[in-house]
Amino acid sequence: MANKSSATHSSNKSTTNKIQINNKEFYNKLFTLALPIAFQNLMLASVAAADALMLGRIAQNEMTAVSLATQIQFIQNMFIAAIVAAGSILAAQYYGKKDHDTLQKIFNIILFFSGITSILFWAGCQLAPGALMNIFTSDPELIAIGISYLRIASWSYLLTGVSQCYLAMLKVTGHVVAVACISSSAVISNIVLNGIFIFGLFHFPQMNSKGAALATTLARIIELILCIAINTGRDHIQPSLKKFFGWNKLLFQDFAKQCLPLLGGSLLWGVGFTSYTAIIGHMGSDCAAANSIAAVIRDLICCACNGIGSAAGIMVGYELGAGRLDIGKAYGHKLKNISWVIGFASTAIVLSLTPLAVNMVLLSDEAKYYFKGMMIIMAIYMIGRCVNTVVINGVLDGGGDTIFDMYSLAVSMWCIAIPLAFLGAFVFHWHVFAVYACTCLDEVGKIPWVMIRFRKYKWVQNLTR
Repeated sequence: MANKSSATHSSNKSTTNKIQINNKEFYNKLFTLALPIAFQNLMLASVAAADALMLGRIAQNEMTAVSLATQIQFIQNMFIAAIVAAGSILAAQYYGKKDHDTLQKIFNIILFFSGITSILFWAGCQLAPGALMNIFTSDPELIAIGISYLRIASWSYLLTGVSQCYLAMLKVTGHVVAVACISSSAVISNIVLNGIFIFGLFHFPQMNSKGAALATTLARIIELILCIAINTGRDHIQPSLKKFFGWNKLLFQDFAKQCLPLLGGSLLWGVGFTSYTAIIGHMGSDCAAANSIAAVIRDLICCACNGIGSAAGIMVGYELGAGRLDIGKAYGHKLKNISWVIGFASTAIVLSLTPLAVNMVLLSDEAKYYFKGMMIIMAIYMIGRCVNTVVINGVLDGGGDTIFDMYSLAVSMWCIAIPLAFLGAFVFHWHVFAVYACTCLDEVGKIPWVMIRFRKYKWVQNLTR
């Protein structure tokens, strides 16, 4: 049976103000975990930024087509993220309990399902790339460029699921510096190879978008090799090929209980975000180009809140899994307050970067106009994005309260934001800025709901057996 040592809500509320956590120890844990993870996210986002900047120096359509094509991998990443996140939630608590045998079983489970997911997405991109590109644009030139990109880049999708499992287990077991080093090496390789293949440096042929796809695939190979090579020490958790299918029934049930809501939430969010891109993409190539650059900047700035959010889940999970529910709860409160600071800081960064970013790629005058307006709207959106990332994906998920993310997305994104954006674009023919604002409603609008859920303390629980 699952450990039921969590206190009642009334006793939880009464102890909230009594627990005095050591600030020095708290911030030491937070920055030790968050900085390498944020750096890893920054490195990953830098790949998309490098693709956009390099292809944007060649032609607007090359950049836009690749941005649309990469939405396929974005959806794949939603599946893998749910699988890995469910494993990480359990692994963090079992690591706090120092149960290494169960950690290995969790590794086997997430590796199996991530591998299956990667194979399915690779097959889709190889067999029907044109149908996939038609989802995001009706422009024949963009579709043709996207098809050539997907046929090459999809080989990297086979490797992504495996490497993400290794990186997740390294994070949970405290090897966050190794994760940052692996990601940095892969990203640097990707950017260098981008330059070589996109522009045709060192006597290589100029391959444009195909060069970006080839660089991505080679970088993923490097990343996986480094993951396997580094994860060989005695204090590392390795998958067991002999026990690969010998799953513990109760452990698999626990994994499914965490994974299914996370998968539902990830798909609602991922497909929803992809729907935003498709809606904007069908409003014209200039709109799509402006949105592509805005998305790159958004992902770069979100690296800080993503790092804090990942660290929050691990920190809260450690304490709850070790039975220190009061400390885990106090950590959650402090992390929630930090999320607001990050949100307002991100707003300021977006506004300050807008004048610089608008001149970094070749955009038409109309695309520049759209881009500036989108950035102003995004500045407000960043507050909700940062708060929700840390509180929902960090604190709540760290305690196993994964169901909230799914139904909050079902309501705020799928019942409000997407229908409004769709109707605004195709029925009422609103201005691009009004449609783009609709795509940002979900994060900002659900903040009060998130705060109410946080205060119910359903996330203060020990999940270990």
